[in-house]
Amino acid sequence: MAKKEYSFYPGCSSQKGASSSNYLKSANAMCDALEIKLNHIPDWNCCAASIGYAGGGKLPRISLSARNIALSEQAHPNQDIVATCAACWLATKEASERIDHDPQIKQEVVQVLDAANLKIKNNKPVRHMVEVLIEDFGYQALGKKVVKPLEGIKIAGYVGCQTNRPFGIAGESFENPLYLDKLVETMGAEPIKNYDKKVQCCGGALAFSEPEKSQAMIKDIITSAYDSDADMIVTPCPVCQMNVEVYQDQINKKYGTKFNMPVVYYSTLMSVAYGKSAKEAALDGQIIKAKQLEAIANK
Repeated sequence: MAKKEYSFYPGCSSQKGASSSNYLKSANAMCDALEIKLNHIPDWNCCAASIGYAGGGKLPRISLSARNIALSEQAHPNQDIVATCAACWLATKEASERIDHDPQIKQEVVQVLDAANLKIKNNKPVRHMVEVLIEDFGYQALGKKVVKPLEGIKIAGYVGCQTNRPFGIAGESFENPLYLDKLVETMGAEPIKNYDKKVQCCGGALAFSEPEKSQAMIKDIITSAYDSDADMIVTPCPVCQMNVEVYQDQINKKYGTKFNMPVVYYSTLMSVAYGKSAKEAALDGQIIKAKQLEAIANK
């Protein structure tokens, strides 16, 4: 029997063939080791993170996330809502906050949901998976599950902006959040504690509309990791992971750099440290191979 159960919102990018399907795979492996059961919200929909600010209006955007909250309450009434995707977490948490603090929004959302025969209580917290790890388990308990310490790997913790602002992780500094550093250390690797780009935006919103600006921002993120002697970058955000990994070839051509920096999820690190295989940890989903993690996983 699972020690802890959560109502899980996987999000669009985690689906088969999508950009962060490897994130969900490694998260499942991590949760298996920690005896966490993720109960998927039935019939969930997109949180509108990609299109919700493009002229669709505030009410449709918030209503989409409110529908997921209502479905979660219907299917898993006693469980906290948990997301792995930073954008999904941010959108759902924002919807919950606005419903709580804006009577007009609440009234309008209730009307929208009523048309779909749904009701919302909004009485359970919306949490990112890293909050669950830190608050419900703690670093000491997470460390006890390590069977293959990630020794000899230097890792830059790239938090990005979506899990940092406006809400952030409880108890963490907005300017210098340390939870990724602590998770890295807990898994036996060496965190780059002076990494100065950990909260810089990767330019995710500009990747298609203004790629030159986005890639300039990514270049700074990777350059800082190299300057700090990092072997790889770890992140909690699918957009950050994708942007910082997949555009390295284009950046190399434009700037004459020789970037080849693996960018992985915290769940990937943890899955390997917990003794999961390279396939279970979804290392085969990396575009830039994390060879040091593969070597440890294959021991």
